[in-house]
Amino acid sequence: MEWLFFLLLVLGGGLVWLSRRWSADAGVPGGRLVSVDLERHGRAASVLVDPELNLTGKPDLLMETRRGWVPVEIKSGPAPARPHASHVLQLMAYCRLVQAAHNRRPPHGILQYADQGYQLPYTPRMETRLQQLIDRIRAQTQGLPDRSHSEPRRCAACGYRSACDQGLRWE
Repeated sequence: MEWLFFLLLVLGGGLVWLSRRWSADAGVPGGRLVSVDLERHGRAASVLVDPELNLTGKPDLLMETRRGWVPVEIKSGPAPARPHASHVLQLMAYCRLVQAAHNRRPPHGILQYADQGYQLPYTPRMETRLQQLIDRIRAQTQGLPDRSHSEPRRCAACGYRSACDQGLRWE
């Protein structure tokens, strides 16, 4: 019976080691997983809101590390030689949302492609680029777009329902 206990202990230790190795290979930082956006599985993460910029969103993962909260954006395709500018700005928007929600500037964000990850610092320069992009988009659109449907069921399942002012009532 002792050999069975020993075997289970070794197997458990091996699984813990393997999961940590896979996490490191995937670019997921060490730390506590705080939030996972599993909306497609019926468990949506909380929407982060920045009232100053009138910005909402939710990263795929949110990690709490020793250096602070770190948003992780996961892309399913292979990594380009350099991260796409649109992906970088999306990640910087999540950094801004994390800062607004937790009153602490994240040190960086992680952009994880299928085969490689990038740890991108959240610098004042990147925050300025994000602000300039938001200003440019708002100048072109003159306000928020209206919802694109009239389906109450779709609204009921939306992960942004709590931050939306155009939601339809489920009857």
